[in-house]
Amino acid sequence: MKIDRIYIASDHAGFGLKERVKGFLSEKFSVIDLGCDDEKISVDYPDFAHKMAENLVNDSDFGILICGTGIGISIAANRHKNVRCALCHDISTAKLAREHNNANVIAFGARMLGEVVVFDMLNAFFGTNFAGGRHQNRVEKINQKEQK
Repeated sequence: MKIDRIYIASDHAGFGLKERVKGFLSEKFSVIDLGCDDEKISVDYPDFAHKMAENLVNDSDFGILICGTGIGISIAANRHKNVRCALCHDISTAKLAREHNNANVIAFGARMLGEVVVFDMLNAFFGTNFAGGRHQNRVEKINQKEQK
């Protein structure tokens, strides 16, 4: 899997974990921080999900989104046509998000998971290729915009 850039963003609840994740990944990848810049001021997670989506312009661009639970920020991200954001909770969901769904963004909750689990998930996510085959048709259906 070719990875040019990994964009990372969080709300205030995810700020501390975002900083640790940047340190963990920066040895292997180009990691670009899109904010937030502080845990002391409450911010709105959709703003950072939308900013992430605006930056994902190439197939080799990936993203990481973090909020308190990971739920809200992943919902906001998936409103964008170019985003397949997977809310992950463990190594298996991170691996399958890439392998079966060709996810280009991983989301998780800073209040839900410990750092060790997060680092293991990121290794699985960024170390797994899309399997294609029977999954390709399903991903194409995800990408379709229905006109009803």
